[in-house]
Amino acid sequence: MKLDRVQAFSDGVFSILITIMVLEFHIDNFKPGHLFNEVLNQWPIFGTYLISYLYVGTLWLFHHDYIAGLKITDRGLNILNLLMLFSITLINYPMTLISAVLASGNTPDIRTAFIFYDLVALFISGTFLLIYFYVNQHSYLKSKAKPESYYQSIRFDPLGSMAIYGTSIALSFVNIWLSGFLLVAGIIYHFIAYIRMSASEDLAEKLALNKKNLTGK
Repeated sequence: MKLDRVQAFSDGVFSILITIMVLEFHIDNFKPGHLFNEVLNQWPIFGTYLISYLYVGTLWLFHHDYIAGLKITDRGLNILNLLMLFSITLINYPMTLISAVLASGNTPDIRTAFIFYDLVALFISGTFLLIYFYVNQHSYLKSKAKPESYYQSIRFDPLGSMAIYGTSIALSFVNIWLSGFLLVAGIIYHFIAYIRMSASEDLAEKLALNKKNLTGK
């Protein structure tokens, strides 16, 4: 299977997931003249959607740039890619849980929703870790246009987010709002890690171009 087909299929899954997330925006019943209040009461849906959109969008950026930086794919990588896509499609469920209980103020329910989101996020980070490990163990998948330092600089990034989500789960039994803060911090960590990966990729391209200019090849 060619890389562009893997990219196209994966992009389709990401776009469908975002579409499904948007479907959470609906108002079942409201009294005439009270629509504005009903919209304000849906702040948990808007909040969880914005956070989840940032999360899914960042994961797509990671996936798109990383896969595009490979030379070829194989059966093992395709299977791991399917596992990663499966983990990401689970995001909508904990997002719905959090939006349903956040305004209630019920600590046990909020804790349960946060833990479900953390577990899904741990699963997602774990699949990225597996993909990075697999590619590093099968060097023929790597593009010669990128130096080895590029692949090595990001191989352990998922461990950082896994540590944050794991800590969030533990803290949910101590302080639920601190747990929620760490959950959001984990998602922001992904975005920062992506910026760092992009910077590493840009640096690698500049070094390759300088080398080409010096050698004339």
